[in-house]
Formats: sequence, C-alpha cells, structure tokens
Amino acid sequence: MTQSAEWEQRLRRGGYRITPQRQLVLEAVERLRHGTPEEILAEVQRTASGVNLSTIYRNLEVLEEVGLVTHAHIGHGAPTYHAVDDHVHIHLVCDTCAAVQSIGAGIAEDFLDELRRTTGFVTDISHVALHGTCADCSAKGVGTH
Repeated sequence: MTQSAEWEQRLRRGGYRITPQRQLVLEAVERLRHGTPEEILAEVQRTASGVNLSTIYRNLEVLEEVGLVTHAHIGHGAPTYHAVDDHVHIHLVCDTCAAVQSIGAGIAEDFLDELRRTTGFVTDISHVALHGTCADCSAKGVGTH
C-alpha cells in the first residue's frame, strides 16, 4: 500500500478525506521529521503560498486525531509535530545548538517498569523530551556544566 493510500484509509476511517491541504501538511511533516506549526507552514508555502497558519493548525488537529501525526513539547514554544511511525521514540534536545535527536523508547523500559511498579503511574513516552548537551557540543566543550 502506498503512503498516500494509507493516509487516505486512515482519514476515511476517522470520517475525513484527504484534501490537498492535508496532503501538503503530511508531506511537510514527513520532510521536516520534526516541525512546529510555523515551520510546517513555511514548508507548505514553498508550493502553496495561499495556505495560512490556521489551516495548518486545523489540519494538524485532524491528522493527530486519526493517528497520522503526533506532537511533543520539545522547547518552551509551540509543540513540535512528527509523523507517527512504528517505533515510539524519545526526543533528545541540545540546549546549546538546538539539535533534536530521536532514540528508541526501549532505552527507558527499565525506568518505566520501575515507575509503574512503584507508583502505578503509566506514561506516554512518545511525548518525552530530554534536554541537555549533544555529543558534538560536549566534544567541543560548549554547553557543558
């Protein structure tokens, strides 16, 4: 099944259809890998200059509702959206250079199991962003404490 057909199937199951704007937003999210609504707008406007920010927000809401995109709060501003894929991941955010790296959530399994066992708390790890200093900045001696 092509990616476009999968998108259309998911939208139809949710009671929606794939509109040109939704397709543009999905393609922009895929290209950016992680993008704020403003970054997604800039990417979409490269081919469709008439699209505005409210259109981006409305479409992201629908796409998140049907499970095609999700968001994480990586910084202090707007949420960052990314495509939903088969592997849940944690975002590593460098506070020095602003690079965002994704790592498989499996690395946190022991911690999450312990958290669940001792507190009963179950978390959605896909919304987790850890802040610190990336390997490149650490190697350069910047951003370290």
